[in-house]
Amino acid sequence: MSEAQPGLRIDKWLWQARFFKTRSLAAKLVQSGKLRLNGNSISKPARNVSPGDVLTFPKMLETKVIEVRDLGTRRGPAPEAQMLYRDLAPPQQKASYSASPKGDHKPTAQERRALKKFKHDLENN
Repeated sequence: MSEAQPGLRIDKWLWQARFFKTRSLAAKLVQSGKLRLNGNSISKPARNVSPGDVLTFPKMLETKVIEVRDLGTRRGPAPEAQMLYRDLAPPQQKASYSASPKGDHKPTAQERRALKKFKHDLENN
C-alpha cells in the first residue's frame, strides 16, 4: 500500500495563507472556476493542494501566481502566512488610478459609488 500524499483543502489553504478573509470567500472563488491548480481549472473547494503546486487566480485588479511551499497548521499572523507560499508573478508597477476624472478634488458620493461598483464587478466577473 502506498502512503497518501499530504494535502490540505484548497479553500482552507487559501484562507490560512491570508488571501481571503473567510474560508467561505475562498470556497466561492474556487466554485466560480476562476482558480487554476497546476494549469487545470478546478471548481471543487475540497480539492487537495500540496507543496510544489502552482495556483493561479484573480485577486483585486491583478492575477496571482503562487507556488505552495508549505501547508501550515493554523491561520497565523501575516509573516507566518507569507512563509506558506512564493509569489511567482513578476513585480508590476502599480498604475495610478484616479477616482475622479479630474483628479484634483475629493470624489463625490456618486463617483465613489461608481468606483466601488466598478471594482466589485471586476472582482466577481
